Amino acid sequence: MIGYIVGGILVVVILLILASCIRIVPQAQALVVERLGGYQGTWGVGVHFKVPFIDRVAKRVILKEQVVDFAPQPVITKDNVTMRIDTVVFFQITDPKLFAYGVENPIMAIENLTATTLRNIIGELELDQTLTSREIINAKMRTSLDVATDPWGIKVNRVELKNIIPPAAIQDAMEKQMKAERERREAILRAEGEKKSTILVAEGKKESAILDAEAEKEAAILRAEAQKERMIREAEGQAEAILKVQQANADGLRFLKEAAPDDAVLQLKALDAFMKAADGKATKIIIPSEIQGLAGLVTSAAELAKKDDVSKTEA
Repeated sequence: MIGYIVGGILVVVILLILASCIRIVPQAQALVVERLGGYQGTWGVGVHFKVPFIDRVAKRVILKEQVVDFAPQPVITKDNVTMRIDTVVFFQITDPKLFAYGVENPIMAIENLTATTLRNIIGELELDQTLTSREIINAKMRTSLDVATDPWGIKVNRVELKNIIPPAAIQDAMEKQMKAERERREAILRAEGEKKSTILVAEGKKESAILDAEAEKEAAILRAEAQKERMIREAEGQAEAILKVQQANADGLRFLKEAAPDDAVLQLKALDAFMKAADGKATKIIIPSEIQGLAGLVTSAAELAKKDDVSKTEA
């Protein structure tokens, strides 16, 4: 009976030992295996068997990219300004063997290396350059850390400056400077706005004056054209009147010629022409002798006609 119990215990122990010798390595991980204290190999993804009591897993390594956020480090700039800067390092293990045997504490080593590298880089820059040259600082730190961590089987992919914390006095000065800069920009924008407004007003007045001048010019041209047309119509009317008078005189002469008047009629016409020429304004008129007799005859005839009219009236 006791033999069966001991046999069962031995079977269980053997099964447990065999089970402990089977190792399954998941994705993105690696196992560093030692045999009798020496490096035996690196196990990748899959199922692996180790020799009991001889082989052991020395280190489990994560091959995924990892992120380490280091605490703020005090640094001094070239112009003797002390500030605190914290960094974020993105790294990945490329060689598990070197990572396991290269350095005792890789994360602490990276932190110290980051602090010293950061102090060296910031010490060559002034405060303003430090605040405006993050990309340059990141690139320099990544290059330096990647070279330094290569013997440890670590590749530094990226380094970022998370926060740059200057002293309180520097922060107050920077805030005042930013406020002054904003006020200056506001004054410039206001001046530019007033300048543009003044220019627009001047251009509006200029265009208005030009339009007024063009309108006055067009009005003067229209008035001149209207006056010209009126003068042309008046001249045409006068010419037409003169033409009609001349036509009437011509018709009178033609009728007179066709009537074949005697000398007495011609002398009467001549006398009528002299009377019209005098028009009651002339003080002295010289009448030819041949017309004078006719004038006396006409006067006598007129007086006789007047007396005859008076006699008829009295009767």
